[in-house]
Amino acid sequence: MRLHVRECDGPADRTLLVVHGGPDWDHSYLVEPLRELAGDRRLLFPDLRGCGRSPAAEPLTPDAMVADLIELIGSPAVDVLGFSYGGLIAQRLAIQAPHLVRRLIVASSSVLPVPAGAFDGWEEYERRAAAHPSLWDDPALDGVELVRAEAFRNAPLNVWREQSLPGYRRRLERVMFTATYLRAWREGRRPSARHPDAVERLSGIPLFLLHGRYDMTFPASLVALTPCTDAIVLDEAGHMAHIDQPEAWLAAVSRFLGKDENPRDRVIGQ
Repeated sequence: MRLHVRECDGPADRTLLVVHGGPDWDHSYLVEPLRELAGDRRLLFPDLRGCGRSPAAEPLTPDAMVADLIELIGSPAVDVLGFSYGGLIAQRLAIQAPHLVRRLIVASSSVLPVPAGAFDGWEEYERRAAAHPSLWDDPALDGVELVRAEAFRNAPLNVWREQSLPGYRRRLERVMFTATYLRAWREGRRPSARHPDAVERLSGIPLFLLHGRYDMTFPASLVALTPCTDAIVLDEAGHMAHIDQPEAWLAAVSRFLGKDENPRDRVIGQ
């Protein structure tokens, strides 16, 4: 299936594929600050199947999303950055087509499962969650309206620094939301994107974890428990770490992508 893709010019052999989260979001909230890499690197920002401007063709599953990305990449191998839910899709891509992934950046996501009660006892999380209750069960909202409203409702939980909120909300105004995956999620029918054997199956691919210390979606505590090539946890940053700390976040991405000329010579965990 042909995905909608935003492309920024650069050398084809230095391509970075960026996999957005959501789902039911588009790619646009990740363009900055990554666009600063354009010229030095070719950047691909696809909208996943059923997201943004890409068609909502059946089957609407993580494996179908991965198949679309494999078709998009073609050859040769590329570097991949997966953000949030996109981090789970990016892991599946690396597992199913390891020959196409040179390096994998899992940003504001996790390789290990998030344990139940991961945020219990965190007073700031509890304060923000109580002040901004979820809208998923609001009978007055449905479809795209609900997905958009929940994204704005979640803003104070997704960014850590209060001064980051206005810019983040302006960014959300430009996101093309869909509701392709909403009904299946609410009915418990949406397949999990998490690969059950991710740690073992990613052992041959250079893996970089990039996280905000105050992430209220995927706990930063999982970073230290995950075998990886490298990891950075940014201070004063939440789930949208690229918005809380754009310069430090971009510098971390650039450092990892430029670290090894032959990245597969390294083994994760060593």
